[in-house]
Amino acid sequence: MENNKEFRQWLDAMKLSHPLVIAGPCSAETEEQVMATARELQKTDTNVFRAGIWKPRTRPGQFEGVGEIGLKWLQQVKEETGMMVTTEVGNADHVEKALKHGIDILWIGARTTVNPFVVQEIADALKGVDIPVLVKNPVNPDLALWLGAVERIQTAGITQLGVIHRGFSSYNSGHYRNKPKWSLPIELKKEFPDLPIILDPSHICGRRDTLLDVSQTGLDLNFDGFMIETHIDPDNAWSDAAQQITPARLDEITKELRIRKKSSTAEEFQRKLTMHRHELDLLDANLIEMLADRMGIANQIGAIKRKENVAILQGDRWSEILNSMVETGVKSGLTKEFVETIFKAIHVESINIQQKKD
Repeated sequence: MENNKEFRQWLDAMKLSHPLVIAGPCSAETEEQVMATARELQKTDTNVFRAGIWKPRTRPGQFEGVGEIGLKWLQQVKEETGMMVTTEVGNADHVEKALKHGIDILWIGARTTVNPFVVQEIADALKGVDIPVLVKNPVNPDLALWLGAVERIQTAGITQLGVIHRGFSSYNSGHYRNKPKWSLPIELKKEFPDLPIILDPSHICGRRDTLLDVSQTGLDLNFDGFMIETHIDPDNAWSDAAQQITPARLDEITKELRIRKKSSTAEEFQRKLTMHRHELDLLDANLIEMLADRMGIANQIGAIKRKENVAILQGDRWSEILNSMVETGVKSGLTKEFVETIFKAIHVESINIQQKKD
């Protein structure tokens, strides 16, 4: 791809056969490891080879990347395989070195996106160079930070711009390393409808066995492609070994994924879709009425508590309700996470209403 072509046009061209696939190791470790992985990925649907050169870790003392020497290895990958290459940049110096070595695409990591000062430094370093740039979501679920980082890079004159959804950190992520919170990339898409969204299932899952399911969810939500950490010997990787897969497994995953159509003009499809959407509209209206009724009762309870000088928050009662609703919801086919999210929001609003004075 010539750097002066629109990123979206190139992505759309790629999607004629399959979604964009960005693959490669979490970290460039040695020249041999990088080249061996790249040669195997050349046999797959991979379009872009990725490797981390600078790897800031949560705590010091761990492997933090090989530094600038790794950029030369990416140059070799590009020359030998013809694949484009990409790496993460965390400051203006990284940008300068990556551009000097002919890196095709840059991405801004989650720890960087959270800091507007650093994002602005990177944006300033990119002025006058229209290279494709991908912006990962911040580590915390803050849509404004993500949008702000995109806008800063856009203001620098970058027209070939995309985002990467890698999930959000949480103290109790449970099933995921980083919770996907799919609603946030969907909201971002509303703000920038033409912005390509790449899914990073490796960081969402944190393990290999769930990559396929999360990747399929991304396709079902019309994501434009994937960034999947792939290593020639993942069990012995120097960083994030549990979430990396072999090139052979990547090939299996990309073949198993089902690409969905955006829509259908079939008459029967349109008839059933219209019918079910009408049913949803009626149910949604009923939900609003029921929630309004519930908050009305909460208001009455608040008045009674204030009259008797009773604390608004009743912890034991709340725990009992939440556990009961989760149990009922799971029996009805709903996920524990979904039921907890809904009822925690209802509880917060109920507390707010009970605190209001007449």
